[in-house]
Amino acid sequence: MSSSSVEDIPDQCKDLFTQDGVLLKACIGRPVTDLNSIGMLCIVQNVDNTKCIEWRPNDLITIDSDTQDQEWAVVNTIGRRQRTLSGNITSDYATARARIIRIPLEDLKTFRVTRNNQQMQFSTKPGVWQSTFYFQHGNAEIFVAYLKNHVKTAKTRHDRNTYVVVEPNVESQVLNKSFAELDIFTENTTDVVWNLVSNFKQRPYETTMEAFSKLTDIVYYGNEATNGKRDVSEEVADLLTKSMSALEDATSVTRNDEYEVISVKPTLPPRPSIPRGTPLSAEKWEGLQDTEGRVTEVEGVKQLIFRGGVAHSIRQTVWKYLLDYYPWHMTHAQLRVLHKKKTEEYFSMKLQWRSMTEGQESRFTEYRDRKSLVEKDVNRTDRTHPFFAGDDNPNLVVLSDILMTYVMYNFDLGYVQGMSDILAPLLLLLGNEVDSFWCFVGFMEKIASNFDMDQAGMKHQLLQLQQLLTFASPELARHLAAKDSGNMYFCFRWLLVWFKREFSHRDIMRLWEVLWTGLPCNNFHLLICVAILDAEKDSLISRDCGFTEILKHVNDLSMCLDVDRILSSAEGIYHQILSAPHLTDQIRVILGLPTVGTSTSSEEVASTSQADNGTVEDSDHSLYGKDMEEGTLKYDGIEIYIVSKTVWALLS
Repeated sequence: MSSSSVEDIPDQCKDLFTQDGVLLKACIGRPVTDLNSIGMLCIVQNVDNTKCIEWRPNDLITIDSDTQDQEWAVVNTIGRRQRTLSGNITSDYATARARIIRIPLEDLKTFRVTRNNQQMQFSTKPGVWQSTFYFQHGNAEIFVAYLKNHVKTAKTRHDRNTYVVVEPNVESQVLNKSFAELDIFTENTTDVVWNLVSNFKQRPYETTMEAFSKLTDIVYYGNEATNGKRDVSEEVADLLTKSMSALEDATSVTRNDEYEVISVKPTLPPRPSIPRGTPLSAEKWEGLQDTEGRVTEVEGVKQLIFRGGVAHSIRQTVWKYLLDYYPWHMTHAQLRVLHKKKTEEYFSMKLQWRSMTEGQESRFTEYRDRKSLVEKDVNRTDRTHPFFAGDDNPNLVVLSDILMTYVMYNFDLGYVQGMSDILAPLLLLLGNEVDSFWCFVGFMEKIASNFDMDQAGMKHQLLQLQQLLTFASPELARHLAAKDSGNMYFCFRWLLVWFKREFSHRDIMRLWEVLWTGLPCNNFHLLICVAILDAEKDSLISRDCGFTEILKHVNDLSMCLDVDRILSSAEGIYHQILSAPHLTDQIRVILGLPTVGTSTSSEEVASTSQADNGTVEDSDHSLYGKDMEEGTLKYDGIEIYIVSKTVWALLS
């Protein structure tokens, strides 16, 4: 096949979901040379509407970053028109496509998730695992959640990690057959109503489910008169009329001369308004430590910080705990020993690059490139702030030294554009080279995937953000998709450096310390994005913004955002999502919640029970924590669960 004809090959399928960074560990019939290759695992819809699982090796992927600023580079997958990483069109299209592994969903029998949800195996024959994949970025939870949208599964009794693909429910088959064979709707005007309801693509609300339940009773338990059939048309019409009336406010209707289509529009419950609390004060901080300096109420501290942040007078100390530099359980004496050890370790690493000769640098290309990039970035980081302003500013030298030492600390990652933005507020606050370095290390541990060379971590977050926005603000999500912005790339900068360029130094400190608590859920930073976008929804939609206008509008928000309002809105969106009757496993996985049907411990159930009940009334809200045993107390107008009598006494 000539290279020119490759470009003419039409797309054969549609990617419904993709997961980057998936390693092929084993596959029956696969050449040894393909094993341990990195690729992309997808759920694909074929042109004939059948679906399959597909794995594509990385040499069928392009990285389009040459023409973009490094900060905005993105990874694209080329599924049908293949180019190699060098940009050359694949010369043998058939051979390249033959390397792709496909598992038709109709053939899939079982799959298993092991090794902390990072390894996934598939089987199309009982007792034989045909292929094994390892998820290098994150785990398989979201892939499994997507897969469950397309196949019905059940966990095996002997192994909770193994799922069996089951046929459609027998009762449902009987019911469908019954409607086809019994003359319930024969020559009856209710046939039109039934057709409308039976074709709903989304799950009907409770009123419609009630109607279906009663219809099932009619089919299974109706009297035996007239050969097992009876005239139920009036009852059916009444039931479905009530159901349709109840759904009227939650549906949209599209008409033309030949058809009428009704689709359900799931609605979220009202969003609660949640006030912010006061910062953790020095007095309260001291009261949460024992006489030797151990922090005895870790969850209580995190709860208070999530509610109101940290008083600036104690930020230098508290941040060291939040960023895992200081262990919460250590005494003041132990922390002094630790600080001495960490100081020695830092200067030992710093000496490694400071003692490198020019000759060594000339033969160490990767090191030399990273050093050059650090120098460029440092010279343009926060130069308008007095702390970094002016020529020959010594603080810029310290900033550079810390970043170069981090290159020696983590040479696999090295330095990537954007890291200087992360470090600058830490150095500004701490003012100490050693402390700033180790806090930077702790911060990087939380967001290291943002700086993956293949940007798989960023792509994954952008996908999760798109899913959350679609659930929480579907009208805006539809508008963005219609304007070629559904990929959420305009939020790339927000996620890369955790909103550093969107807020002042004062506000970014308040935002970061709240996010470092890990409360109230996983990926709360994505809900911050949703809150910002939702606040701009009316403006974006009313002005009919296209891609360019959306990008400009988002960039213009920099330094114009109210951090307290956004935090309050994001927390309200979190409760709103939890209360939604149509909450999906996909969203649960993103927020770190147990999926439906997943067994949980009593402790997990207790910690999520309020959220699962669905409603947060007025100003009564739980404060987030694991050990909610001692009682409740009104604090700043909020009902909170207190983890101990010590915290209770402080808040009283």
